Amino acid sequence: MSAANVTAGLRMAVGTFTVWPVRVTRVDRAVAGRAMLWAPVLGALVGAVMGLVTVAGTWLGWSAALAALTAVGAAALLTRGLHLDGLADLADGLGSARPAEGALEVMRRSDIGPFGVLTLVVTVGAQALALAQLAEVSAGAVLAGAVSAGAAGRLAATWACGRRIPSARPDGLGAFVAGTVGAPAAVACGAGVLALCALGLLHSPGFALACAAGVVLGVLVAGGLLWHAVRRLGGITGDVLGALVECAATTVLLTVAAASAWT
Repeated sequence: MSAANVTAGLRMAVGTFTVWPVRVTRVDRAVAGRAMLWAPVLGALVGAVMGLVTVAGTWLGWSAALAALTAVGAAALLTRGLHLDGLADLADGLGSARPAEGALEVMRRSDIGPFGVLTLVVTVGAQALALAQLAEVSAGAVLAGAVSAGAAGRLAATWACGRRIPSARPDGLGAFVAGTVGAPAAVACGAGVLALCALGLLHSPGFALACAAGVVLGVLVAGGLLWHAVRRLGGITGDVLGALVECAATTVLLTVAAASAWT
């Protein structure tokens, strides 16, 4: 893994997954693979922003729910709403009950149908309420939970780009990144995300374990969605990757919010 590939991958990851303007000078599948390895790092940073906004909001006197909803909105702005858009598109595509070609055509459309709207409302609501519950426990809990969720969400997307997972289309982001991540690199990313769960020690040792359990559960749930999407669509697309991010992140937040009652 050359330093040039690593740097180019970071540039592509920042330019693709955040609103931060960067100059991308090289784009190919080798760089795409490195970009997907950087995704969990960027997810952790977005999660940190989400946690800090929640903490700052409650410090300013907002209710925990208002602060958490603002934080979820801030995270969406940082990512251009890319992952939420993918989640809505995948919900509409799978909800259409059409064969693969028809479902992919539904996902290509710029509008959002009833399945997408409902999925967005439930997902954003669940994330905000889970963050609010963590904010009522401690600042350390909300920060650790948000960072773990952000990193785990992007880890799910990284693993979905494994060698044996095809693209559903011959073009698009999915085709560009599908099959670009090798098993050793994927395992290393997973270990790194689990290590981040040590931030849970800001609240308690038990909460750190809960963060790790949430990451594992989040990736497993996202894996189930990935299996269903590949079975229905024939492979991954950019929308599928976005949906996996939100699915895993939401699962982590729900898990650590539940655990916060006893850790």
